[in-house]
Amino acid sequence: MVREFEGRSEQEAIDAAVVALGLEPHEFEVEVLSTRSGGLFGRNKTVRISVHLPGDELPRREPAQPSSRPQSEPRQSFTAGTSLPPDTDFEHAVVDFVTSVTAKMGFPSDVRISFRESNKLGIRLDTEHANILIGRKGKNLDALQLLANVLAGRFTDSEIKIVLDTEGYRGRREEQLIQLAHKVGDQVKRTRGSKLLEPMNPFERRLIHTTLNDIDDIGTESEGDGLYKQVRVFYRGGNHR
Repeated sequence: MVREFEGRSEQEAIDAAVVALGLEPHEFEVEVLSTRSGGLFGRNKTVRISVHLPGDELPRREPAQPSSRPQSEPRQSFTAGTSLPPDTDFEHAVVDFVTSVTAKMGFPSDVRISFRESNKLGIRLDTEHANILIGRKGKNLDALQLLANVLAGRFTDSEIKIVLDTEGYRGRREEQLIQLAHKVGDQVKRTRGSKLLEPMNPFERRLIHTTLNDIDDIGTESEGDGLYKQVRVFYRGGNHR
């Protein structure tokens, strides 16, 4: 079944679909049907979208096969069991800080170093409260990671990024986003339209851009303000609609 919704923008129409259907934006496919402008100077804009509900019989397409697509640069592997002892004052400070914050939040964690790179330090949280610390779409973990990076910036002049992970969430999320990028890319090429993805943090947006960067006739751009922006995937070949 296909439902149609309208709004003053594509996002407003998607929000209307979310409320009406009780689903998250990533749980259905959106196609922009039309964009109309009216009123004085075209100020009254209306965007109409069609929403394909889960289980719809959509036109079949070949399944995405990431292994046959151009590969992006090697990605950091977040291995659940890796553990390294802190060996500098900086590393001790970061571990102690994250340990203290999670304890004060009421979600005590065993904080360990999972990997070291020239400009990155991986921190793993072993805890019974992983789901809470991760939060919806990883936003709690991102917030905690942001605090750790603020501390890192005050502690050292070198640009070292702190990457927090728990229960292998970062790796799972990365694979989900790569699959999503290929799926949306295939959809956009088929419909010759565009799709606006859910708000993402900078790393996740960069992953979408990189994954689709070398796909013919597909373009991406970030939209919005603040830390969590949305990525629009659009068709840039001929006969764009």
